Amino acid sequence: MSEEFAPDTVVLVHGLWMTPRSWEHWVPYYEAKGYKVIVPPYPGFEIEVEALREKPEVIANQRVPAIIEHHSAVIEALDKPPIIIGHSFGGTLTQLLLAKGLGSAGVVIDSAPTEGVRVTPVSQARSLFPILRNPATRKREAGFTPAEFHYAFANTLSREESDAVYDRYYIPTAGHFVWEYGLFANFKPGHQETWVDYAKPDRAPLLFISGGADHIMPASVNKANAKKYDKSPALTEYHEFPGRSHWTCAEPGWEEVADTALSWAVVHAVAHASVKSAE
Repeated sequence: MSEEFAPDTVVLVHGLWMTPRSWEHWVPYYEAKGYKVIVPPYPGFEIEVEALREKPEVIANQRVPAIIEHHSAVIEALDKPPIIIGHSFGGTLTQLLLAKGLGSAGVVIDSAPTEGVRVTPVSQARSLFPILRNPATRKREAGFTPAEFHYAFANTLSREESDAVYDRYYIPTAGHFVWEYGLFANFKPGHQETWVDYAKPDRAPLLFISGGADHIMPASVNKANAKKYDKSPALTEYHEFPGRSHWTCAEPGWEEVADTALSWAVVHAVAHASVKSAE
């Protein structure tokens, strides 16, 4: 491996209903492998989960452009382009960051789709229904009950295990994210804030990882999202872990997911940087 091109930093991007705490197992795991690991919070999410639950206005006021601006500043301040790994809506954000020319490689895990992905499995609709059944959630924070969370996020765990996850990690999300970028996003005129140039030729390599048992962002959604990049010469690949839920980054066996993401990203980041240097 060329040390000149090898990335030395991993940026982990969390999704909705979560905070940087959701990556707490991955940070020391990657640090033990010699990487600097950064988990940037959304603006205002610098406080702990328990305190954030008491600030619904901070949650409800989140906006994609502000999050992207914040994360871009973190990445641009680094000495070398990092590997960017995002889970769920963090996968959407990762795709947007790569589309801006940031990162040496990107991995999106159980990614929420960018604009134009029109696959909507029944389990996804059922997962999001608790938010979409109440139009008032469009202008405030929106949440899941423990039972709804179990179905949407942690269906491969027991209810008791899922409730423990809920107690430690869960926060509500901004309801407008679900309304604007969820099931109805593709029916709006013009491009939305989650649109990317799928044909961009010089984007960093991108890997989609999905869980075969994911309810809220099923494998079919991730496959469809990956396929949108077919017209780009930039590398896009797909990998599926059978039987894994949306909580794949922390459910038993998460180390295999972490190893797959990192090893793929390192190999292709070095190759991508070598090609760009030779141009």
